[in-house]
Amino acid sequence: MNAIGAIQRYRRGAGWAALALALALLAGCGARVELLGAAPENEANEVLAALLEAGIAAQKQSGKAGYAVSVPAEAVARSLEILRASGLPREQFDGMGRIFRKEGLVSSPLEERARYIYALSQELADTLSQIDGVLSARVHVVLPERGAVGEPATPSTAGVFLKYRDGQSLDALVPEIRKLVTHAIPGLAEDRVSVALVVAQPVQAAPVPVAWRRVLGVQVADGSVLRFSLLLLLLPVLCLIVAGAALYAWRTRWSRGEGRGGAGAGATEGAGHD
Repeated sequence: MNAIGAIQRYRRGAGWAALALALALLAGCGARVELLGAAPENEANEVLAALLEAGIAAQKQSGKAGYAVSVPAEAVARSLEILRASGLPREQFDGMGRIFRKEGLVSSPLEERARYIYALSQELADTLSQIDGVLSARVHVVLPERGAVGEPATPSTAGVFLKYRDGQSLDALVPEIRKLVTHAIPGLAEDRVSVALVVAQPVQAAPVPVAWRRVLGVQVADGSVLRFSLLLLLLPVLCLIVAGAALYAWRTRWSRGEGRGGAGAGATEGAGHD
């Protein structure tokens, strides 16, 4: 009975140890920060690919409103730098239909003109941002007001700003960009379009810092937490097996010794009767 009770107590102790280990593992899980939420899948994929290519352990999760991308808390600063240098997430531009949608209010001619110029800029910037290698696009349009009769008309002008990825060149596309903007804006001459090309600064490669986790008071590298946890989970099981085997061997020897003692006592008693 004492041996059986010892086994039961050991099993209870092993169960409590496994529970404590599970709680410690949950507490040791690294916190994650959501960088992007409720985004379309293609946008989330672009962000995820840029972060993974830079060595960031990013993850994508789907939700009701869209997709989210999260990174480890210690990698937030570098992740933001990578996304900024990559021009991600891409800017959402307002199209003509959205700017001039019906709102039930009558706009003044000045408001209509301002909205028209803004819509032109947004449409052109959206088109230019589709060029391979372009990270950011801005178009500034100046349409002169109509002067009085007999006054010379002021020509329209446009300025284009393109920030592009390092390693690519857009110089050969400047004439095509000027032609595109000229054909999109009425009364604009090609020589009145200025194009500014700016190369983005590359992200400096930084060594990935080793993340550490505390598991039951022991500092363990982030990549070794699983192996260390499995080892801790197996230790109580191995100890239980060894203890059970030792107890079984002890009980077997004790039973054999008791049997031999009983047989010897019976033989002695029989000899006395003779």
